[in-house]
Amino acid sequence: MHDHYRLTCEEVFARLDDFLDRELSEEETRRVEEHLAACAACASEHRFETGVLDGVRAKLTRIAVPTSLRAAILRQIAGGTA
Repeated sequence: MHDHYRLTCEEVFARLDDFLDRELSEEETRRVEEHLAACAACASEHRFETGVLDGVRAKLTRIAVPTSLRAAILRQIAGGTA
């Protein structure tokens, strides 16, 4: 890959949330992955962000959602009223 196609740290940081959410194109994902493999600072930020998301996901699996709240959320998703 030529240097002019490499992402800068700033560009990777701007894309990190979308990268973690798997919302980037294949090309963008590949470019971010290449940068993370070569940049210790960005790789460290990626590990931190991944850890935060994993922690939140783990906590959410232990929270009981009241039936009425679940129903209201599902109505909102379906386009109804709360």
